Amino acid sequence: MILNRYERMIARRYLLPGKGEGFIFLVAAISLMAVALGVAALIIVMSVMNGFRAELFDKIVGLNGHAIVQGYDGRLSNWQQIADAARKTPGVTSALPLIEQPLMASANGRVEGVLVRGMRIQDLRSNRTINDNVKSGDLRSVTPGSGRIAIGSRLAEMLGAFPGSEIALISPEGRSTVVGTVPRIVSYTVGATFEVGVYDYDKAFVVMPMEDAQTLLMLGDEVGMIEIQTTNPDRVHEILAPLEPVVRGRGIIVDWRQMNSALFEALEIERIAMFVVLSLIVLVAVFNILSSLIMLVRAKTRDIAILRTMGASRQGMMKVFVTVGVIIGSLGIVLGLILGAIFLFFRQGVVDVIQAMTGQNLWDPSVRFLSELPSKTDPFEVTAIVLIALILSFLATLYPAWKAASTDPVQVLRYE
Repeated sequence: MILNRYERMIARRYLLPGKGEGFIFLVAAISLMAVALGVAALIIVMSVMNGFRAELFDKIVGLNGHAIVQGYDGRLSNWQQIADAARKTPGVTSALPLIEQPLMASANGRVEGVLVRGMRIQDLRSNRTINDNVKSGDLRSVTPGSGRIAIGSRLAEMLGAFPGSEIALISPEGRSTVVGTVPRIVSYTVGATFEVGVYDYDKAFVVMPMEDAQTLLMLGDEVGMIEIQTTNPDRVHEILAPLEPVVRGRGIIVDWRQMNSALFEALEIERIAMFVVLSLIVLVAVFNILSSLIMLVRAKTRDIAILRTMGASRQGMMKVFVTVGVIIGSLGIVLGLILGAIFLFFRQGVVDVIQAMTGQNLWDPSVRFLSELPSKTDPFEVTAIVLIALILSFLATLYPAWKAASTDPVQVLRYE
């Protein structure tokens, strides 16, 4: 839509407050701020939702892989054959043996449920999710036969443990006696604590070398599962389909979607619902643009009639008022992008300030899974938000512009 010189001059004049037009200008300013807040709210919420999903996915996959081959009875015999077959499967990048068993841990008179994980020492050293998040101690001290383990930071807090503390792990698989099975209790020294950022893991994980876990659980040379990483997590089912005949009869293949289906489906539904609900804010702002333009047309009826008698066309009048409305919407969108970017940059600080002011824990990791408020802005979603706001702003200008173009100069100026 190209405006000629006089149309640009009129549009610029109508955008600025004139004598007796302060109220109209106030309504237009409110409309601009409403669009800005709506766009900012959409960007902030969608970025936080995307960040939450991405961060949760990275943490979960970093510890559990894209899929696991789980033995039927918690034991996977001849696991080397399955691991070799998995590594040879196109699209598979790694296949690592693991032992994972829920047990009880005791220290300082406290008892907590834990999830013991046994890993080969080379796999433990190369796991960035654990290595990059060591809070205290030295993970290099955790070696086979050393009697040292690494535990989650939340678990350390609950047990009152720290590097150098003694922790007893209690396994129900103990020795049989005349009075029944006696639980197996083995003491270990805490070598390091880590915090991956997922509350459920940080409060339960106990990591130890594979050999120590096999001894504790009396597994011999067997493992509990094989963790598999692929080149494309969204195609993990297709990639691992050739591996199913090898696994059949000894275990099952469970991918990341099945392991966390309820959580990720709930996140996706909430993400869509939030987008729809928050889009209503932009719609309300657009109605404000509509009302401010209607008032502007009513206030400028005499001016429009004079312009029409001077040769201004109906199309020219429509372009003027469409331009005014679109500029208000565009300025609101730009301001919304700036507000959204500022909030996302300082998001954790904002949460901390609100928590300090209200005394409420707004981001309880035991509820939110993650320790901090995440964010990941999707350029395609931002583009979609901007386009939706622009289209709605344009549509809101059509009726006032049509009313302005329909002004009959004879009727308006008859008694002037």
